[in-house]
Amino acid sequence: MERKTDMTTDRNGENKTCPYPDGHIVHKERLDRPATDVTAYKVTYASKGLLVKGYLLLPKRPYPLPGLLYCRGGIGRVGMVQLPRMTALAKLGYIVFAPFYRGNDGGWGKDEFGGEDRHDVFSAVALLHSLDETTGDPVSLIGFSRGAIMALLAARECSGIGPIVVWSGVSDLRLTYEERVDLRRMLKRVVGHPRKDAEKYKERSPVEWATHISHPILIIHGTEDDHVSPEHARRLARALEAAGKKYTLMLMQGLQHRFSQAEEQRTLREIHDWIQTHLKNESQQ
Repeated sequence: MERKTDMTTDRNGENKTCPYPDGHIVHKERLDRPATDVTAYKVTYASKGLLVKGYLLLPKRPYPLPGLLYCRGGIGRVGMVQLPRMTALAKLGYIVFAPFYRGNDGGWGKDEFGGEDRHDVFSAVALLHSLDETTGDPVSLIGFSRGAIMALLAARECSGIGPIVVWSGVSDLRLTYEERVDLRRMLKRVVGHPRKDAEKYKERSPVEWATHISHPILIIHGTEDDHVSPEHARRLARALEAAGKKYTLMLMQGLQHRFSQAEEQRTLREIHDWIQTHLKNESQQ
């Protein structure tokens, strides 16, 4: 049930107050069913004093089920969470939550591309763990494109995290700045210049702190990706290898940033099998 909060008219949320603990669901709006066997909600939840938004999908299966957190790519309307992919994941047997990140779809605050908005992912981990429908198992994460930064930040800083999937993911933001001339204006506005603000780029580049990630990682990347080059996957794999971490690298020959529907369905099944194997291994330890 939604409870009232005091709100100002500051559209960025800096002067608003939210009295709820991180991960607390303040409001749920049921959506038209994306599938007959999945129930979907648009959720408003608390994150570091802000109210932010996300999708929650529950398959119609016996509960409890493992939680899965999907970290979207892009910024703003670009790369917004797509319900069909979330529905496909839910159908595989997960309680799926996908945060929009602050500043999106009416959420308070500003999207910082891996800055303070990382707390929206951390709070989403707490949200999933708080649900009666989820098991006590670690929450698995999938980070797509820019979402890889968010997922790996959570892997570095949160407890209750399980296996991580990095899908077409950004692992070195300075490389993105070099390769994507069309994104430089946005990156300078949101993050800064890679020379003047080198630490901000380092903080958003998992290759720089792979030694602090202790969870198994599956890296999936198309060899023809011209949005996030496969060099990101190779650099992350090398960093994890040097740090002695567990990872699997899958370079998908001929595939681009977004896979065809058939390839996506096959990839989702492979992701599911990989996650289940690692959750089972963790439960036996």
